[in-house]
Amino acid sequence: MRDPAELLSAAVAAVAAASRVTRIVQADMQRVARIVKDDKSPVTVADFASQAVVAHILRERLKGDLVLVGEETSAFLRNPENSAHLDATLAAAREAWPDATEDTLLTAIDAGAGDPHHAGFWTLDPIDGTKGFLRGQQYAVSLAYIDRGEPTIGVVSCPNLPQDFSQPLDRPDRHGSMYLCIKGQGVYELPADKPDTHPVRIERLVHNEGDPVSLCMSMEESHSNFDQTDKVMQDLAAQGVRLREPTRIDSQAKYALVARGQADIYLRMPTRRSYQELIWDHAAGALIAAEAGCAVTDIDGRDLDFSQGRHLSKNRGIVAAPPRIHGLLIGAISRTLAAP
Repeated sequence: MRDPAELLSAAVAAVAAASRVTRIVQADMQRVARIVKDDKSPVTVADFASQAVVAHILRERLKGDLVLVGEETSAFLRNPENSAHLDATLAAAREAWPDATEDTLLTAIDAGAGDPHHAGFWTLDPIDGTKGFLRGQQYAVSLAYIDRGEPTIGVVSCPNLPQDFSQPLDRPDRHGSMYLCIKGQGVYELPADKPDTHPVRIERLVHNEGDPVSLCMSMEESHSNFDQTDKVMQDLAAQGVRLREPTRIDSQAKYALVARGQADIYLRMPTRRSYQELIWDHAAGALIAAEAGCAVTDIDGRDLDFSQGRHLSKNRGIVAAPPRIHGLLIGAISRTLAAP
């Protein structure tokens, strides 16, 4: 594995550039939708442009073979019927990659078809939180480096997330927040639009017995079983745990909120037995929460296994919380799932 500091520096540069591109598209969604005649097209354009920019900058900065496992491929943009999407994507990417061409753009997007069984590879979610992006609210650009099945570098940029806890989460922040880490070296925060700013280390305060807890959960019911989540939280309350009002937010920003102590629990209960989480939805965020002092496992208490390909096929669901609360949660989940 190359120098982790070198990898992290390249990752921060790539994610910051992609965040700038996505913010520009989000701020001008109506114009983009008019161009391509589709209300959902802004997220399509931003997804493709973000992945292309990240792949391009990683290649430029690291000067070597790039193994990237990303969410997108260029097949949609190569279809002549989607030429308007291709033009809009190229225009967006050029905000951070001025000399991009159609060919270099498409090639960069297809870099995301890397081997997820490689000894070392990057995994990228170019826009995590599609609905949040379209609402003009929270989303994330998430990039992680997986070394022999374990995330070792993590960068999560939340372009609309305020660093100030007192500010509202349902409106875009002027600067946003970025979280970065190397495994074993803690988590650092800086403004998403100022990647050259000196990062500040963050650590959660110790969660003591008797302290109230807050749940951070998805906005969309398709992402987590809300009924089971309610039952788990009721079980915690029956154990004497004081509960605060939950926070609902899109994307891996949930991991950021738990890592920095604005929320205490990120719980993702599977919506169906066969569902498998995708690695790019969790690799960077899970590492950041863990480096901040949280325990991060699946709902059975097993470590997340990123060595199985594009899915967390050995796991089900997600639990991230301070260690004491995490233990109580695993017990509550076990009782909930065992109940008739």
